[in-house]
Amino acid sequence: MAQSGLTTTQDGATSRSGATTIDPEEVRKFSAIADEWWDPFGKFKPLHKFNPVRLAYIRDGACAHFGRDRRAKSPLEGLSLLDIGCGGGLVAEPMRRLGAAVTAIDASERNIKTAMAHAAPSNLEIDYRATTVENLAEENTAPFDIVLNLEVVEHVADVELFLKTSAGLVKPGGMMVMATLNRTLKALALAKIGAEYVLRWLPPGTHDPRKFVKPEEAKSALTRAGLTVTAEAGVTYNPLMDIWRIGDDVSVNYMLTAVKG
Repeated sequence: MAQSGLTTTQDGATSRSGATTIDPEEVRKFSAIADEWWDPFGKFKPLHKFNPVRLAYIRDGACAHFGRDRRAKSPLEGLSLLDIGCGGGLVAEPMRRLGAAVTAIDASERNIKTAMAHAAPSNLEIDYRATTVENLAEENTAPFDIVLNLEVVEHVADVELFLKTSAGLVKPGGMMVMATLNRTLKALALAKIGAEYVLRWLPPGTHDPRKFVKPEEAKSALTRAGLTVTAEAGVTYNPLMDIWRIGDDVSVNYMLTAVKG
């Protein structure tokens, strides 16, 4: 049931009646396959494949920024972390294991239920919430040391508003890590046509290439939101070795690190 001043998406998450970044069709699309988040050979196989690479990037970047030893058992101990668009918890869980106090949100209630069910047997304390970044900001939630926006911006309705709202949830001295797809012909060929229709890594229709975001667009939006971009890296796939690597090629997948002064 909708609360006063709120609208309810078809799968249960609520968004306030003001400006929103939620695209209901994107929420519906990922809700439909929520049960497959933790199947390494299912519809989220690509995420499982490159998850170790992006997790290492986040860990190493956070340790460098906050002066931590990345080899420590819990290098993020004492730091608060927000995972926006957390899906089934593929990033939230390892971040919690690294010691961070994790809040993880998703507009899909089914995704959140999947994430909670998977974390429960391991007794992982993660604050999972079926909500939007706008709602979280309006609740006067305390800002976080680390905010993650991983493979989210290419699914929102308003990139500028989304990044501005997300940046407002970063503590002064904190950092944000953003990962998305570049709007290039190469990304169209590999991440859309290749991944969805040739290799069948993802369900057809997973991505709309018109929503891919160029690095300069993302950096400009982050700068306008009050953050300073300090690092940029590409994530590339080697089909012969079946591995993902961090490098300088940002023509398909890329990640940005930005800090708040």
